[in-house]
Amino acid sequence: MNITLIGMAGVGKSTIGKALAKRLSCTFIDVDSLIKEKTCMSLQALIDTRGDSALVRLEEEAVLSLDLRGDSIISPGGSVVYSEKAMNFLKENSTIIFLDTSFRNIVRRIRNPAKRGLVGFKERSLRELFEERLVLYRKYADMTVKVKGYERVPVVVEKILEGLESLPDSRC
Repeated sequence: MNITLIGMAGVGKSTIGKALAKRLSCTFIDVDSLIKEKTCMSLQALIDTRGDSALVRLEEEAVLSLDLRGDSIISPGGSVVYSEKAMNFLKENSTIIFLDTSFRNIVRRIRNPAKRGLVGFKERSLRELFEERLVLYRKYADMTVKVKGYERVPVVVEKILEGLESLPDSRC
């Protein structure tokens, strides 16, 4: 069983992913952490020194190198949807769940977007990135779970588990 959580930065992919992994006794894989370990740099430092395309490429490489033979919950960065190769790999090897929340909730959760390591933020506003990515998240999602503003993590985990049971062709 492999599950990939996609969504905008600030939606809670890592927090929810860790709780889901614990509940299902799976391995939790945080792709952003893999990139930070490999480069010894924060995501923002990578963008500042190497540019957006370098981060997208590193994220693609990290995803394509994942060993998904075991049961895993994967939390890639919000920009993973810019890589068709990475998304196709994840689609073939996992059930993709889009954690969908409102723009207002994202603004509330991302205190300083200029320091968050957001691909595209130098050229576009947070609102523009949100709207651009929303289309891509929906395109790749096998399932969408609505995440309300201050919803507790266990509630979101239950929503995910209930949704997985209703998927006709779940890879879980």
